[in-house]
Amino acid sequence: MNGYLGIDVGSISTKGVIIDDNQKIIASSYIWTKGDPISAVKELLSLLEKQIDTESIIISGIGTTGSARKLIGSMLDASVVKNEITAHATGTLSIHPDYAMNTLCAAGTGSFLSSQSERLGVDVKDFGEIATKSKHPAKIAARCTVFAESDLVHKMQIGYSKEDIIAGLCNSVVSNYLNNVGKGKKIIEPIIFQGGVSKNIGVKKAFEEKTGYPVTVDENGHLMGALGVAILSMRSKKIKKFSFSIKEENFETKGIECNRCPNHCEIICVRKNKELIDSWGNRCENGTIKR
Repeated sequence: MNGYLGIDVGSISTKGVIIDDNQKIIASSYIWTKGDPISAVKELLSLLEKQIDTESIIISGIGTTGSARKLIGSMLDASVVKNEITAHATGTLSIHPDYAMNTLCAAGTGSFLSSQSERLGVDVKDFGEIATKSKHPAKIAARCTVFAESDLVHKMQIGYSKEDIIAGLCNSVVSNYLNNVGKGKKIIEPIIFQGGVSKNIGVKKAFEEKTGYPVTVDENGHLMGALGVAILSMRSKKIKKFSFSIKEENFETKGIECNRCPNHCEIICVRKNKELIDSWGNRCENGTIKR
């Protein structure tokens, strides 16, 4: 039986799925990145491996997406490396065919909420439930995260409750999305909310209040990017040899500055067991690093 591995590595969370030839998810996992995508992916592979029979399922395609897609793509010798928009669109279309998506990325929302949860001394997983208890959400500046953070501190100092501040943050995230990413677009139902933040019931509620429509959160909404890139790896028909033992290998990254022309490019080098396997960042041939 063929299996196809899709991994979505974000700044906050790392998601992975394995699908079969019918695009059915047969293994999945969602963990925190903790600022170390390589270690997170190794942990993710261990969790996925335990969910399948590795003797009867052969991983025939690997896809990566998310902010660390290129790094993890090099690490796993991926068949496909795609941006989040393409991956999420593909994943959602496989479940909800009548579908249109914004062409701008809203990445960083989860990271912003996570950093504010630390400031407030609240577990980000409890954010949504706390937000729903608010009767008078604080008005938090929605123009950008810098202003929002400054406004949050001010609201804390003048005595707003945590419930009202957290609800205000959820509203701020939604307003920022609608005013920037969704600017100029008429948003009508059905509305499908996906990504890790979709599990935050406070943000979901804010979307429903501001759009006036019910918002659907798929049970696998947090895995949609990983699902989409797994499907793309299957469609690519680029057969790759893959073994879960790759998690035992040693991977290192290093940034170096090229001084061979005025560009002074910062080049990222990736090594597997001290052997160079990939590099990127150069804007001309002077910075090309060969294996």
